[in-house]
Amino acid sequence: MKTPILGLLLASSLALPVLALAPVGAASAQAAAPAAQGSPSKMVLDNSQRILSTLESRRAEFTKNRGALEKFIAGEFNAMFDRDYAARQVLGRHARGASDADVKVFADALADSLMRRYGSSLLDFNTQLKVRIKSETVLPRGLGVKVSSEMLRQGGEPIPVDYLMRKSGSGWKVFDVMVEGVSFVQTFRQQFDGELTHKSIRQVAAELASGKVQANAGK
Repeated sequence: MKTPILGLLLASSLALPVLALAPVGAASAQAAAPAAQGSPSKMVLDNSQRILSTLESRRAEFTKNRGALEKFIAGEFNAMFDRDYAARQVLGRHARGASDADVKVFADALADSLMRRYGSSLLDFNTQLKVRIKSETVLPRGLGVKVSSEMLRQGGEPIPVDYLMRKSGSGWKVFDVMVEGVSFVQTFRQQFDGELTHKSIRQVAAELASGKVQANAGK
C-alpha cells in the first residue's frame, strides 16, 4: 500500500463502500457523464454524493454523538453492501458447507470490528475529491460488474478504485473494493485464514466481537 489513505479506504469499503467514489460540487457532473441512468455506476455516484453531503453537513453532530454516526453508516452499509456474500468470499475455503447463520455472524462481527477501529476516522475524510469513472465491465461467469474509477486528489497521483458489484433483488450491491489493485476480500481472507484453519467460524467471530482479534485493513 502506497499511501496512508488506503487503510481508511479499505475500512470504509466494508463499513461504507461508496465513500471513495463520492464526488461533490462540480466533480459530480464530470463523474456522472459515462454512467447510464440506472446502471451500477450511476447508483454508486448518486448514493455516494448523498452520503458525503450528509457526513459534511452533520459533522459536528457525528463528532459529539458517535452512536448517531454508527447508525447512519450502518444504514447506508446495509443498503449498499452485500455483506453476507462478501463474508463468504473472505472465508474462502472455510465457507464450504458453512451455514448462512454462521456466515452472517462472521459478517456482522467483521463489520463491527472495522467500525470500532476505523469508524471515527470517517469524520476526517476529505470530501473535496474528484472522481473519474473509467469503465463499467461485466465480470466473468455472470458474477456481476466492475466499476473502475480513479480518485483525483489535489497535489497527488490518482488512486485507482474498483468496485465489484452483483445483482441483488431489483438493484446492485457492492461485494468487494479494490484500491490500487488490492482487494479487501483478499486482504481479510489472508488475515483470517490461519485462525479459521484451527477454529470454527463462530469462534473467530466471537473473538472479533470481543476485541480479542481485530480486523486490520492496512495502514
